Amino acid sequence: MSKSNYDEKSIKVLKGLEPVKQRPGMYTRTDNPLHIVQEVIDNAADEALAGHATYIHVTVHTDGSVSVVDDGRGIPVGTHPDEGAPVVELVFTRLHAGGKFDKKGEAAYAFSGGLHGVGVSVTNALSNRLDVTVWRDGKEHTIRFADGFVVQDLTVSGSVAKRKTGTCVRIWPDPKYFDSQTIPVSDLIHSMRSKAVLLNGVKVRLSFEKTDKEYSWHYTDGLLGYLRDSLNGSEMEIPFFEGSHYADDTDENYALGEGVHWVVAWLDHGSVLRESYVNLISTPSGGTHEAGLRDGLFQSVKAFAELHSLIPKGVRLMAEDVFARVSFILSVKLLDPQFQGQIKERLNSREAVRMVSSFVRNDLDLWLNANVEYGKAIADLAIKHAQARTRSAQRVTKRKSSGVAVLPGKLTDCQSSDTDRTELFLVEGDSAGGSAKMGRDKEFQAILPLRGKVLNSWEVDKDRLFANTEIHDISVAIGVDPHSADDNVDLSGLRYGRICILSDADVDGSHIQVLLLTLFFRHFPRLVEAGHVYIARPPLFRLDVAAMGKRPARKIYCLDQSELDFYIERLKADGVQDKSLSISRFKGLGEMSAGQLWETTMNPDTRRLLPVSYGSLGVSATTDMFNLLMGRSEASARRSWLENKGNLADIDV
Repeated sequence: MSKSNYDEKSIKVLKGLEPVKQRPGMYTRTDNPLHIVQEVIDNAADEALAGHATYIHVTVHTDGSVSVVDDGRGIPVGTHPDEGAPVVELVFTRLHAGGKFDKKGEAAYAFSGGLHGVGVSVTNALSNRLDVTVWRDGKEHTIRFADGFVVQDLTVSGSVAKRKTGTCVRIWPDPKYFDSQTIPVSDLIHSMRSKAVLLNGVKVRLSFEKTDKEYSWHYTDGLLGYLRDSLNGSEMEIPFFEGSHYADDTDENYALGEGVHWVVAWLDHGSVLRESYVNLISTPSGGTHEAGLRDGLFQSVKAFAELHSLIPKGVRLMAEDVFARVSFILSVKLLDPQFQGQIKERLNSREAVRMVSSFVRNDLDLWLNANVEYGKAIADLAIKHAQARTRSAQRVTKRKSSGVAVLPGKLTDCQSSDTDRTELFLVEGDSAGGSAKMGRDKEFQAILPLRGKVLNSWEVDKDRLFANTEIHDISVAIGVDPHSADDNVDLSGLRYGRICILSDADVDGSHIQVLLLTLFFRHFPRLVEAGHVYIARPPLFRLDVAAMGKRPARKIYCLDQSELDFYIERLKADGVQDKSLSISRFKGLGEMSAGQLWETTMNPDTRRLLPVSYGSLGVSATTDMFNLLMGRSEASARRSWLENKGNLADIDV
């Protein structure tokens, strides 16, 4: 067998838009071209959000192309002082070129959705052809691209009235990058309608050349009218709760203009409607802003119910009880939102939880106490849901109670027994276990501290596993006996829906992760197959950023060195100086306070929990890899593998 060479020639440097063309799924959805069209629409919406555009017109043409027209300021057409090329050309051909990184002073966009810096350049990379027309300074400018490259240089194609400004972008998506060339009409209509809702007073039109169909939206009552229309006139005993709150220049916690606008409806029957947006970007997967809304509503309703002695004895209200019958439209403005992935479906900004929660709670406290009867009706809905949840949990407890062994003494159990919610954290060391116990939510999170490194159980018979105290305690705590992949295992005794491995973010912590993963893969494979095993991901670094301009001081937690480098590079691009940055490294979980551990690693709204699965390798290949790495008789093969593959490891020594 010939060995492939790994030398200087093996390294390929992708330039320009080549990374997008080779791995389009890393940058956008590839099921259809809707997302690359939305990138252009979002740019037009950002112009409207900044107060410079009054209409957005999207046309789906008969040849499959889509054009987006706005009357904003028009993309700058002058030569960039550093790059020596027209700015409009750079915007469509450079992955990290745009007007949305600068947040200082009179920046072009204080608030915008396109913050990844790869938006319309990705659109260009994945299009056969892209034409741009800019009306600016009394002239009409045109430039044309094909396959991401300039094929017609920027030229002045005519004169226009000085009052006429704006941009027209027409794209022809390349079919080879998408599973289907058809743009889902209903999704496009929903996206355009939501833009009109969120941009009060802006006229939004959507035209289809093939059918001569045209839709037009122009909302004056914004979110409230949208939610009312979307609920199809459902009967409501409780009126809509609408409010908005934005930070002013005296706010010490949030940047000027950051804030939230919401409309909430409580219905006692029927399906709920929930939509959220960040700087006009739809977030269908929710995120930290929705978590903040849930927390604010819960805290306010709970306080109201306790004040008026409405909660029956033995009933404990939880956030899900208050939120169960809630429909809402939520629009948040953040100066520098952090999204999960390039398609921006989920907001990850931790500060959004606290901001939305505090703003919503303050307004709802006043609203409930001014409308006591409505407050009692809301509390009644929540109490009914809590009682139903309690009855369901009691049935589960009764079914599982027979034959359960005595739980380990060092297990700090949770109060709930509903496996849809409960979590067990297997924590490295007593010190970290102490922080986890103090930081957890005792309602649904249990803690089992482990002393030292767990036994390598790859070649240990399941009948002899219980000789090891740590493995015995894990098995008894989770309520499932060791088994093999061929066993017919009854998982009805499972006490926790999520089993989370929580270890330090260093090399020793990774070793403990491997030993525990070995245990679960070898002796509890059904738990892995059913998706019950997870890895908690604590940060290795904390990056403190001093206050600057509109932004107050902030803390950014980073999982590893690469993420730290990314944020430092991004902050420097925003003009943050080295002296404004301070880096702290956590030596271990025990060094983190309970609050830090909760915020970064255990809070379901802000943590990054990694599910464990077999992935693309499959069971057989995974077994072979575990045998190579963990088998005692494979020392020679393991050494050879390390010599050949060791250069690929990302090791923090």
